Amino acid sequence: MDRRPLEGTGETMRKDHPDTLTSVSNLASVLQYQGKYEVAEEMNQRALDGREKALGMDHPDTLTSADDLAFLFYRQRQYEVALPLYERLPAGTSSSLVLSIQPQQRAPSITRP
Repeated sequence: MDRRPLEGTGETMRKDHPDTLTSVSNLASVLQYQGKYEVAEEMNQRALDGREKALGMDHPDTLTSADDLAFLFYRQRQYEVALPLYERLPAGTSSSLVLSIQPQQRAPSITRP
């Protein structure tokens, strides 16, 4: 994968600049849908950490990053890791976690628009 555009963004803007973090987040989404979960997780975590620092914990972009990372863990059936991230999100955010764990310990269901 060619990461030069992302690296170039980091050189012309600070690594914690909101536009740079948006590029990181977009790359993470592409990697996730390609099934490259390990690298997608790194990029999502980088975007979340950067946005928490630059924008604050309650900024909509930070919450979007938390949602994106939670959904990545959910797709990998890492529910115990996804749940705390989902619990950070206020009601009415893009994803809503609906716990429907049955006695058989089925996976929680999630709805995403």
